[in-house]
Amino acid sequence: MHNILIVSGTRPEIIKLAPVYHALREAPWARVQWLHTGQHAEMALQIFDCFDVTPDISLRRIGASLVEFSTGCRQQLDAVMQQQAWSLVIVQGDTESAFQGGLAAFYHRVPLAHVEAGLRTYNLNRPFPEEGLRQMISRLAQFHFAPTQGAEAALQAEGIADAKIHLTGNTVIDAQRWACKRHGIRRSVPGRGHLLVTVHRRENWGDDVAEICHAVAEIARQRPELEVLFPVHLNPVIQKPVNAILGGLPNVRLVPPLDYTQMQQALVDACLLLTDSGGLQEEAPTFGVPVLVLREETERPEAVQAGCALLIGASRPVIVRETLRLLTDTAAHTRMSQAGNPFGDGSASQRIVQALARSLADEAVALPELA
Repeated sequence: MHNILIVSGTRPEIIKLAPVYHALREAPWARVQWLHTGQHAEMALQIFDCFDVTPDISLRRIGASLVEFSTGCRQQLDAVMQQQAWSLVIVQGDTESAFQGGLAAFYHRVPLAHVEAGLRTYNLNRPFPEEGLRQMISRLAQFHFAPTQGAEAALQAEGIADAKIHLTGNTVIDAQRWACKRHGIRRSVPGRGHLLVTVHRRENWGDDVAEICHAVAEIARQRPELEVLFPVHLNPVIQKPVNAILGGLPNVRLVPPLDYTQMQQALVDACLLLTDSGGLQEEAPTFGVPVLVLREETERPEAVQAGCALLIGASRPVIVRETLRLLTDTAAHTRMSQAGNPFGDGSASQRIVQALARSLADEAVALPELA
């Protein structure tokens, strides 16, 4: 048996690692344990419950700042790494928890697997600090599970050996399929549906948040029959301008942050998504929802290349123009909604386990037939 440690800290990590965890639990050669760093607390508990995961190890969050969290997390991870002989550590994405998990594996000479490897903007300021963290994780990992051909090409261009790179698709699609089946998520509204808006990225804090809100307000006034659903991030930097600019509009519904199943329901009921989120760019195409990305660049260019997303930034005139165009141009909306999801087919976790089996298990585990 091979002792495998999954390290997570935030909601997106849990979502994207849950399918891998469940697949590994079915592997006869693996003994998998889940460690949660506590980077996200209450929000994380909701996601664990949604995906029927109970962490085996939960660290205590120390301090409020990222520096304090990182220091406390690193010390506690070091103690966990010394408790037994680990065969592998698995991290996902580009969070501080993922980086600390990778660093702990490196210092203890334990092989590291990186799920969703190879995402790049090559701009260390956008997104910050994620771009730097994921590049550093790539320097430490022995298994690079690339979600797309673009991510695979980025890793190859950085000199990572082909034998260490595995093109798998994105486990977020596996998670969506699992959750929709388990929780009965399906379209629940007649007609077109609502305009869904989310904003939280650090690079949009300040003037850009206000610019986005003014654009949404203008759209809502021009289209009074359109319902706008805006789950508002808890950060006061987001809360203040959103409530001040949009709070009095009758067709704009400002709600607290949605849990995972609520967000999936909001997506399936949407006609269009305005977002600066990375994960939602991957999830919306599953339901045929066109995406307008409120950023200057994206580490998920596949959505733009496939035609299911447009990169439009945070400019008020551009947001208004592109949103109204898609709300009125049926042909353009249909082209985007029927572009398909370029991020995977729902079998990424199976491919990840198969790749690990070839290296860790005595004999390869047969990969089930893909649907």
